[in-house]
Formats: sequence, C-alpha cells, structure tokens
Amino acid sequence: MNNNVNILLLSQDDIFRAGGMDFGNAIKVTEKAIREYINGNVIFPSKVSQVFDQETQDRINCLPATLINENVCGMKWVSVFPQNPKKYDLNNLNALLVLSSTVNGAPLAFMEGSLCSNVRTACVNAVAAKYLAKSNPTSIGFVGAGEQAKSAFLAIKTVYPQISKCYISSRTTKTEDKFYQTFASIYKDVEFIKCNADYEKATRNADILVSAISGQTPLIKGEWISEGTLYLHTGGWEDDFSVAQKADKIYCDNWDSVKHRGSQTISKMFVAGLLKDSDITGEIDRLLSGEIPSRENDKEFIYFNAVGLSYVDIAIANDVYLKCKEAGLGTEFNLKSCDMFKYLGQTGRF
Repeated sequence: MNNNVNILLLSQDDIFRAGGMDFGNAIKVTEKAIREYINGNVIFPSKVSQVFDQETQDRINCLPATLINENVCGMKWVSVFPQNPKKYDLNNLNALLVLSSTVNGAPLAFMEGSLCSNVRTACVNAVAAKYLAKSNPTSIGFVGAGEQAKSAFLAIKTVYPQISKCYISSRTTKTEDKFYQTFASIYKDVEFIKCNADYEKATRNADILVSAISGQTPLIKGEWISEGTLYLHTGGWEDDFSVAQKADKIYCDNWDSVKHRGSQTISKMFVAGLLKDSDITGEIDRLLSGEIPSRENDKEFIYFNAVGLSYVDIAIANDVYLKCKEAGLGTEFNLKSCDMFKYLGQTGRF
C-alpha cells in the first residue's frame, strides 16, 4: 500500500503569481459558484465561530464547503481581530485554506487564505452591485480604507469601469493616504478624494457606498444616504439602525447566517425585534436566479449585507490551486511516507 501523503503548500506570492488578483476571472468564478449552489451542487454547512471578546468581536471562524462537480472539499480558518491595526500594527484578518479531494479524501493544498478571502468578499459585493446598483454609477465611497476596501474598489471598478470618483474616509489619515497611494497613479481616470475621516462626505457623494471596518461603532447615519445609493455592508456594526430602516430593499448573501451572527447591524436589529424575516427582500442566489426582483428604479436606496459564503472562498481557492499546479508554483510537501507502526521497528519503543 502506498502510504505517501503529499500536499501543495501555496504562499500568498504563489497565489498572486497564478493570477489570484485577476478580479475579472474571480468575479466569473464567484457567479458560477453561486449558480452551482442554486442548482444544488454545493454542500454549505453552517460555520463555527469562536468569539473571544464580545465587545471587540475578536474571533476565529471555521467555514467548510464542498463543490460537488469539482470534486473538492475545503475549509477556511480565519481570524478576525479588529483591534490588531491599532494595538499591534497587524492586519485584522488572517486566514488559511485547506483543500481535499472528494474522490479519495486526499489533501490537495494548504494555502495562505487572506488574499482569497479578501477577493471573495470583494467579488460577492461586485456581483451584488452588478444587479443592484443604479444605472451608470460613476462614484464610489468608502468608510474604511484597508485591504477589504481596496479589494472592493478593484472588483467594483471591474464591473463598472466608468467609475470616475472615489471618496475615501477612514479613522486615520494614514490609511486614507495608503489607499490613495495604492491607486492614484494607476487609475488616472479616477479622482481619488481623501475625506479626512469625514464619513458623511464619503456617504453623501457615493452612488455605491462600501463600509469595511469590522467595528462595533455605528459611523454611518441614515440621513446621509442619497437617493439611489447602493450600500454594500461588509463589516460589523458600522451603520446606525436608521440606515437599514431607510432602505427600500434589503438583500443578503445568506440571511440565516447573518441573523445568527449577532455582530452586524441588521442582525442586531433582528435580535432587538426591529427587523423581521419578511423585511429581507432576499438573498443573492435568488437574485441571480430571478426569483426575486432586483433594483426597479434609480431612486431606490438598496442595502446589501454580506456575511461570507464559504463555498465561494473554496471555488476561488480551487481555481487558484489548479492554476498554481499547472504553472508549477508552490512547494510539494510530504506529510506522511510510511505506516506509523514502522517507527516502532526503528526505535524499539512507542
């Protein structure tokens, strides 16, 4: 019997070199994965979340999923520590991905996961924007300017290349400056406007508004929302209840996951009895399938809440894994080469 068990180790550099930040491709992979879910070709269990601090929402999540037609099962292990940038000068999100074959159960890949995770969040928002933004959006506003916000800009700009103004607001001028420096010299067709922590300015001027803070302080007020805005909520409790109460339609990636999370605005509203199941227009899979209406006019204010679809993470990770394998990227690592009891013969003891 062959006891060899090998796995491909993939660093963030390997993933990038394989095209992991090709948002055009990743958006296609995302939409395909959602349609596979619609067709019953995805196993999507509930995630396991361990919260270590209820106030800051420091947590580690385990999110499994299986793509039946791709013969791959995967798991994302992700830590979210919102205070990391301020307290330790570290990213607030760190993630690992594991892929296994559903043909024989063999492990396939062990991957850095934060790149794929950020790309997934951005691409789900971009797919939502494709169906829910007003016609011909030209401005985008950010509350929060870290990796999630930067990824969202790249994904949404891919869907709407006509975007010509980008408003950047963050708690510090340092992160606003970093956002500006990352993109201003590349996207010369976009005017990047640093708002100096003026969240109202970023909100009022946005056709598409993105919040990406993972905080527990409501920063956005309903009175700031302009007619026709699409609000893409990707963090925690970063908008006042009045924002959702003002919405003409509320969509989610997965409402059952959202309402049991407890740390996001509309989940808090649900727990407080301020929002009912019937107040949710629907989920992104039903939007793509045409079961529920999308935007019906350019005056509607639409609220989209993303909590995370692990099967999209696995779809993006599997796509990258296959590209890395084809390109010879990564490090082949031997996890096991013999029967464990052979060690007894070598040492004479357990």
